[in-house]
Amino acid sequence: MGYVVVHMGFSLDGFIAGPDGEIDWHVVDEELHSHFNDELRAAAAFYEGRVVYELMEGHWPTADDDPGASAAERDFAGIWRETPKVVFSRTLQRVGPNAELLRDVVPEEVRARVARLDGPVIVGGATLAAAFAEHDLVDEYRLYVHPVLIGRGRPMFPPTDRRTPLRLLETRAFGNGVVLLRHGRP
Repeated sequence: MGYVVVHMGFSLDGFIAGPDGEIDWHVVDEELHSHFNDELRAAAAFYEGRVVYELMEGHWPTADDDPGASAAERDFAGIWRETPKVVFSRTLQRVGPNAELLRDVVPEEVRARVARLDGPVIVGGATLAAAFAEHDLVDEYRLYVHPVLIGRGRPMFPPTDRRTPLRLLETRAFGNGVVLLRHGRP
């Protein structure tokens, strides 16, 4: 049976991107990238919003052709191509190979789709993660806190009236200063 995991990185002051969408402050070295690969290799599917999908699809399908790509980057290129993707967007007209386009987050449909899968469904994108959280669709959060204060930008969590109790499942510090905070349902 599948389960929903929000898998995202953010700055210590709570932003997933800078004011202009920049993510160049993310601290991803070979150790962290290899960890991401190990986590994401097990994914039954990637569920992504338009912004994340376009960012990923614009780079990863052919990233392993780059002679300067690291071993972890080449590995992830294959993971990206092989993992089925569901893209939630009201503006995209089409998506690439191994991807399906949905217009809205319909909780009953998401629950049924996830139930048919085996393993984690990885949710990427703050807007999509917020919609999944609002509909109580998230089973686990794997949040990577990067050792940087960026001052302003797009917040990891938008304001909400919903209170969601969680329990700590794991913490892990990486050599580059990034810290994994993994929380799940009580």
